[in-house]
Amino acid sequence: MSKAFVITHRDSGTSARAGRIRTPHGTIQTPAFAPVASQGTVKALVHDQVKKLGAQLILVNAYHLYLRPGLETIEKAGGVHAFISWKKPILSDSGGFQIYSLSPLVKVTEEGVWFASHLDGTRIFLRPEDVVDIQRVLGTDIMMVLDHVLPYPSAKARMKEAVKMTTVWARRSKDRFLLKSNRQQLWGISQGSVFWDLRKRSIEDLLAIGFDGYALGGLGIGEPKAELMATLEKADSLLPRDKPRYLMGMGYIEDVLEAVEKGIDLFDCVLPTRNARNGTLFTRRGKIVIKNSKYARDPRPLDDTCRCPTCRNFSRAYLRHLYEREEMASAVLNTIHNLHFYLDIFREIRQSIALNSYQELKRRLIQHIKENEP
Repeated sequence: MSKAFVITHRDSGTSARAGRIRTPHGTIQTPAFAPVASQGTVKALVHDQVKKLGAQLILVNAYHLYLRPGLETIEKAGGVHAFISWKKPILSDSGGFQIYSLSPLVKVTEEGVWFASHLDGTRIFLRPEDVVDIQRVLGTDIMMVLDHVLPYPSAKARMKEAVKMTTVWARRSKDRFLLKSNRQQLWGISQGSVFWDLRKRSIEDLLAIGFDGYALGGLGIGEPKAELMATLEKADSLLPRDKPRYLMGMGYIEDVLEAVEKGIDLFDCVLPTRNARNGTLFTRRGKIVIKNSKYARDPRPLDDTCRCPTCRNFSRAYLRHLYEREEMASAVLNTIHNLHFYLDIFREIRQSIALNSYQELKRRLIQHIKENEP
């Protein structure tokens, strides 16, 4: 049987690597970016548009899909791939972050977590085993364990307890996962914020349990950038080379470039799609806030170097008009552009690693970002 993860190229001088994650619904070329489709859709787009932009996988959220439409509906449809008609790989987030961020009155115990539905306030109790079962019904290619997420900053004593709980839940999740043979992958999530002794313990605990991939959670939420990067660098030396690494929720391009250099393979973030709907567009020459009046009569495309359908067909003036009039087409065209921008950069990242020129690409892209900062 072929390995689920294979490294195909390494960049000399850094830990950047290109590889392949094999799943039942196709192969993911890494480093990869997963557009966020929490409810089973990338907001403002249909799946065909997402695929044509080059997305290799999408991320759905087990918490949201469990609440609605509910597991019975998805199971009757034949799983989430059939229900949403997406034939490529899907990664399901366990929903741990959403439980803590969206739900009032969360109560965490070693047995599981009590929370109130953000929809109607219904009290719900989920164990880590339940979260595995939910994702098994969804049938996603990569499922994530339930972890204990804390905001930044949190006291070290609280973070120590969160790491301990995350380990207990991860072990129980793995035990549940092994009860039935399947083709899904189960990935562990480390916690510990930027307290390296706690992060190290969390990673080592996960390695002792053994997972198909390893995620770094609870980062990119306000901690100092230098401490974040130091944590990634130390994690690089500790995580196994033959398993994929996933930095959850990280989306700023300069951060992505630094993380790739430290051996990260997979990313997701709402940044490109949420910013698109709010009228902030990313280009090789910096950000464009399309509502600004200076674009009212601007006949140029957003970026004359971009080959996305938005830039090939529409002017800044027209995009501003759509945004000002709150037309649905505004969100569609803006999202097409921003997702193309992200996925195109990831294509460049993979190509540069294969050509052993990643450091030059990183230098050039970061220089463009700095030169065009407001």
